[in-house]
Amino acid sequence: MKKLLIAFAALVGFTVAAQAASSDVANSVVGIQGYDLVSYHTSSKPLPGNGNNVVRHKGVNYLFSSAENKQMFAANPAKYLPAYGGYCAFGVAVNKKFIGDPTVWDIVDGTLYFNLDNKVKNIWVRDVPGNIEKADDNWKSIRTVAADQL
Repeated sequence: MKKLLIAFAALVGFTVAAQAASSDVANSVVGIQGYDLVSYHTSSKPLPGNGNNVVRHKGVNYLFSSAENKQMFAANPAKYLPAYGGYCAFGVAVNKKFIGDPTVWDIVDGTLYFNLDNKVKNIWVRDVPGNIEKADDNWKSIRTVAADQL
């Protein structure tokens, strides 16, 4: 009986540790590769955030370079979140989801857009209004589709 209790205790301990580890990983997801979303709107270049200024929004941790930027984001996340969940704006315009590079960006009418790389951004800028219109329409149908399914 004693061996059974020890085995049971070990199993419970392992299960709790596994759940904690799984939870820790889920809680360490960082959005926009750690860049400060507010800094895109307030600085000449995006700034890296840090673990001292974190806001968890819809399951994603966003890092900020200052407490002030953290507060600004927390007060109005929609103002600072990138279009299309941070996916490449041109990619969405052509019905794809490519990870956007947070160093290849543009702000149009107050909205932050990322692109895959500078080569793709050069295509994007040829018709920004048209590409935004296409991407907005496409996003409605691909928003919940996994990138590898497109």
